[in-house]
Amino acid sequence: MEALPTAKEADVSLPQDGLKTLRDLYLNEGDDPRPQTKFNYAWALIRSKSKSDQKQGVSLLLEIYKAFPNRRRECLYYLALGEYKLGNYRNARKFNETLLQLESRNVQALELRKLIDDRVRSGTS
Repeated sequence: MEALPTAKEADVSLPQDGLKTLRDLYLNEGDDPRPQTKFNYAWALIRSKSKSDQKQGVSLLLEIYKAFPNRRRECLYYLALGEYKLGNYRNARKFNETLLQLESRNVQALELRKLIDDRVRSGTS
């Protein structure tokens, strides 16, 4: 299984030209883009500083999660990261805990759990 990025990596935005390239690839695939193309674009959107981009990224990941069962593990973590960045800690926790039920020793998910708990305890968003 491919290693998941750390929560800190979600804060590193792609340069605008990188985001544009992924957007163009996604749009060029039309009404039925490949799951990997959609996933790459969603991850780039989540890494954006723009809340509207982040929301769109979460929405795209939810579409992948529902349509492709073989991508669910990966989507759970990225959905948790997206919701965390948006300050939706309840949703972030739900996705992250679902992943931890499948992989109780997932280092990245355990790290994200701590970050979510810290934010909830401190009351910051």
